Amino acid sequence: MVLTVLLGVLAYIGHEKASEIQRLNILINKTREEVARDNVTQAEVDKIVNHIDQRFNKLEAKIDALFQKG
Repeated sequence: MVLTVLLGVLAYIGHEKASEIQRLNILINKTREEVARDNVTQAEVDKIVNHIDQRFNKLEAKIDALFQKG
């Protein structure tokens, strides 16, 4: 009888721990999704910087052309 009670308590504790681990796994996965959504990759940063550089180069060329006319 004592062994049965002991096994029942151990089974209950094991079930509670398994439930807690499952809950933590869900939270970790949600956190990973949020981090991936909120952060940009280096490739994206490089693409944006390249685009801005091209725009500034065009603007610089126009300003140079205005100074050469004047």
